[in-house]
Amino acid sequence: MRKTHKLTLTAMFIAIGTISSNLFFIPIGFTKLFPVQHFINVLSAVLLGPYYAVAQALCTSLIRNMMGTGSIFAFPGSMVGALLASLLFLKTRKIYMAFFGEVIGTGILGALLSYPIATFVLGQKATLFGFIPLFIFSSFAGALIGAIILSIFLKKKVVIFQNIQQQDIKGD
Repeated sequence: MRKTHKLTLTAMFIAIGTISSNLFFIPIGFTKLFPVQHFINVLSAVLLGPYYAVAQALCTSLIRNMMGTGSIFAFPGSMVGALLASLLFLKTRKIYMAFFGEVIGTGILGALLSYPIATFVLGQKATLFGFIPLFIFSSFAGALIGAIILSIFLKKKVVIFQNIQQQDIKGD
């Protein structure tokens, strides 16, 4: 896929993530769970690679925070999840590994990185493992939808995959 295509697809993912943040979120405490971000992270991890996936997660989180539809916890959760999803996918070329990378990256690592933000930056009383169930729930739901859609697109030979078929993506 050419650089122009990757940049365009990244911008489209950022726009979808930003627009949908007003519609699909779950407010719990001082966090806002946003499964659409995890869906987009899996798509960008598989289709674009680690640099574009992390850039997409950063830009979407930044715009959502500027608009007031996100929380500061969007940064560690989405960026670590996108990075781990894309690295695991690059290593194995299996869509389900991108799913696991997103869930582990966001649900566990991103949640652990959110604890110091809550405690020291926001001054909120938080437990170290309090974020993990919330982040896992959100990332599991969104990443599962992303993995299912990618698998369907791969089986149906959707146009976007014609440019990346030589990368040998495995849907199982």
